[in-house]
Amino acid sequence: MELQQMRYVIAVAETNSFTRAAQRCLVVQSALSHQIARLEKELGARLFERTSRRVRLTAAGAAFLPAARQCLDAAERAAAEVAAVVGEVRGRLALGLIPSVAAVDVPTVLREFHQRHPKVRISLSVGASDELVERVRQGEIEVAFLGIPVTARPRGVMARELARERLVAVVSPDHPLAGETSVDLRRLSSEVFVDLPAKTAGRAQSDLAFTAAGLTREVAFEVTNADYLTRLVGAGLGVALLPPAYVEGLAGVATIEVTDAPARAEYVIWGREGRTPAAAAFLNLLGIEEERAQASPARS
Repeated sequence: MELQQMRYVIAVAETNSFTRAAQRCLVVQSALSHQIARLEKELGARLFERTSRRVRLTAAGAAFLPAARQCLDAAERAAAEVAAVVGEVRGRLALGLIPSVAAVDVPTVLREFHQRHPKVRISLSVGASDELVERVRQGEIEVAFLGIPVTARPRGVMARELARERLVAVVSPDHPLAGETSVDLRRLSSEVFVDLPAKTAGRAQSDLAFTAAGLTREVAFEVTNADYLTRLVGAGLGVALLPPAYVEGLAGVATIEVTDAPARAEYVIWGREGRTPAAAAFLNLLGIEEERAQASPARS
């Protein structure tokens, strides 16, 4: 069984097509099909059901796929470790971030990292803080940027706090509050809100603040993406509480200081197990040394 055969299987599984898989792997389709047929003969089972209209995994193929991915990951990591010994950083770096990360200019950091280490392949996932913590804990991604309430800490991972900031109110330019210089939570509690989904870390910052003040509010629109959230606010559908650094450059909305605003902390996190050379190099670029970082406790 060869690593190249595993790569071909993964490519077909992800594209549902022998043609697209061959294009991705930069080989002719006949060569890819031949190698997969050889592997199926070696395993004694068909990995794909092929018809004139579609390609899909068989039960045997579905069982084979996770192990194939693990083998490829292990091989890539081994090659990266060897390269690191001779001073070259290569391999894969899986990053995650929330849409509203502001403590780090991620595109600028990625540009510098790529210039320093052009042989590292980077994948970037955008998601909610809770989801990213779990994915780092499971080893699916290596480094992530979060925003959570200041009373919380990401659990089960290594973490470094990057910044704290108080949220600001964001309204449409023609909203009655748009001309105000400041407002408090009591005044905002009478407004209709656009916010992130309930029970997410991004939503918790505001929910906790209103609860602590003995206030309730109406969240009429729940949006999973912060960028689209601001579009709804700009359209006059409601107000929102967001980090000031995130909304600073946005057009079509007005921001107002909130005198008793909730605060959030931004963190960079990474796994508690050994880091890949690429992850170590990325954290080093951020000025983070592991021995000075803190390991968060496991989930309580």
